[in-house]
Amino acid sequence: MRNSSNSVQLLERTYGLKQMRKQGQIPAVVYSSRMKNEHVAVEEKVIRAALKSNAHAILEVVLPSKKKHPVIIHQVQKDSLHGQLLHIDFLQINMKEKLDTAVAVHFIGEPIGTKEGGMLQVEMHEVMIRCMPNKLPSSLEVDISKLGIGDKLHVSDLDAGKDVEILTDPEAILVNILVAQKLDESLEPTVGETAAEEDTKVEL
Repeated sequence: MRNSSNSVQLLERTYGLKQMRKQGQIPAVVYSSRMKNEHVAVEEKVIRAALKSNAHAILEVVLPSKKKHPVIIHQVQKDSLHGQLLHIDFLQINMKEKLDTAVAVHFIGEPIGTKEGGMLQVEMHEVMIRCMPNKLPSSLEVDISKLGIGDKLHVSDLDAGKDVEILTDPEAILVNILVAQKLDESLEPTVGETAAEEDTKVEL
């Protein structure tokens, strides 16, 4: 599935930062190698919707000057305590040049191993890819339903298609099906041992 273009209206910075946030706006910058960087603002509800839909999607931003540019969300700064959005960096892209970016990996199905008592451990939620912007997938999907206890899924197991090159190390592990750890009963203290331990405690 490929991304469709989503239009995001950017605003002039007409307030200070505190007043801007009270108005529901987030400060942002549009970075570009072909034009002057634009210091703008964006409606918080608009950018949150874009991030929720697909944080790696190509967006079409409309500058206050009415000029339109294709961009990706390059960086999101958040308050680590409350998760409040603090700043957004957009990066203008060239639709005629290949793009290096991250894309989410979605795991489909329930592994056989978890049904047998194993534990699913996800090591990576996204990988780096290179492709033309109009071939950028919204995500990469992989079926994990056949994984048993002790099985691993590597980046090399992903099928991105002929138009997408995966840049992440092919030997990197995406998911593990681990053996569930059980308490060894032989290590549990007996009633007599517990009582003996209590007797040896010294009150300071």
